[in-house]
Amino acid sequence: MSQVVLSAKNRQSTGSAESRKLRRSGRIPAVLYGRSGQAIALDLDAQEFTQRARNISESTIVKVEAEGKPYDAFVKATQRSILDGNILHVDFYEVESGVVLRARVSLHLSGNPVGVREGGILENPLHEIEVECLPKDLPERIEVDISGLKVNQSIHVRDIPLDGGVKLISGADQVVALVKFAKAEAAPAAEAEAAAAAAPAAGAAPAAAVPAAGEKKA
Repeated sequence: MSQVVLSAKNRQSTGSAESRKLRRSGRIPAVLYGRSGQAIALDLDAQEFTQRARNISESTIVKVEAEGKPYDAFVKATQRSILDGNILHVDFYEVESGVVLRARVSLHLSGNPVGVREGGILENPLHEIEVECLPKDLPERIEVDISGLKVNQSIHVRDIPLDGGVKLISGADQVVALVKFAKAEAAPAAEAEAAAAAAPAAGAAPAAAVPAAGEKKA
């Protein structure tokens, strides 16, 4: 996938009033934070960013071109309006080429597990992992093939194949996906409930005989 490129302008004025003015003109106020601590005030075209943000994840490195000067960066945070969902503000974090970084990368499960076809239920408790690598080696997402997963089997973080330049930071024993055979557990419980409903309550007196019509009690 080609790198997402965003056009930006340098902001000379900051503050709430200036931000509201920018939004009314179709711009979004933004800040790019450098690794050395400096912050650069920018503004973005609202329509362009909204469209391209659909293809941006936490581990996507975008190129922000601010009046001819390019920056490679992560989109670290977006603030949205609670009324209409429009983006109000964007925070970028600069990435330096050749400097090792840490990032969280989403996991994408692919395939239909054998255990699910046999009646099991797939669980996916982990959706992302943390890795360390150079910016050029950072994957946007990691594919995990679960097609061979059988009932009562699981895939752990340690089982995920990573490229040579990517170092795992997340705990290796964390479970990414597992298949449970829920039907085997549900059947005994259903049988026990049916038996309890059929049996008389413990200690209950037997039902009294009802005399036939015209008979007298002894």
